[in-house]
Amino acid sequence: MRSVIFANGVLNSPKALVESLKPDDLLIAADGGLHHLLALDLFPDVLIGDLDSVTPEQLETLPTRKVEIIQHPTRKDETDLELALLCAVERGATEVLVHGALGARWDMTLGNILLLSHPRLRIANIRLVDGNQELRLLVGGETLTLSGQPGDTVSILPLCGDAVGVTTQGLEYALANERLKFGFTRGLSNVLQASPAKISLQKGLLCVVKEGAEVAKDAKDT
Repeated sequence: MRSVIFANGVLNSPKALVESLKPDDLLIAADGGLHHLLALDLFPDVLIGDLDSVTPEQLETLPTRKVEIIQHPTRKDETDLELALLCAVERGATEVLVHGALGARWDMTLGNILLLSHPRLRIANIRLVDGNQELRLLVGGETLTLSGQPGDTVSILPLCGDAVGVTTQGLEYALANERLKFGFTRGLSNVLQASPAKISLQKGLLCVVKEGAEVAKDAKDT
């Protein structure tokens, strides 16, 4: 099952986003992400969060659309997006696309990126999508498969220390069981040559960012 989550950040390329949606997607609004859905004339299957960014007028329209509302206390340990991601995974989603998780606030942006390393979320393929860019995390012992078009930019950044045993296939600047040092920029601006490309990691944590015109199409065809 695929879930598409709308967070309360910046939303780019809304037309392409709507075209990428599937009829059986589980649509989840993470609190203020409801604004984005309503602006696109869409309603979520689930609205979750403390609802501090949702207006009473918006809430009044939801019962007629059979939207499930899950309200949490304002004083909580999790962000609204963390709650939304956990909800998606608990309901069986194996693929999750997140829109509106980047931009606006840097603290929230960084938190949302690192959230992908949450141990309870590792059972799903989660992508943060921002217009023609998508972001994923790769944990040691895993292999990531990337689809796209030749010429797409692929950047690989180590987080939480060095990334050990990095091997790539289908990228212009190949890596073969190499170490990417934390704080260095060696992994930036690689180029996709063949699709699908693969990135393997033995130990550490990698942030993988792909930029290309086909991100919306990839999201639809996956």
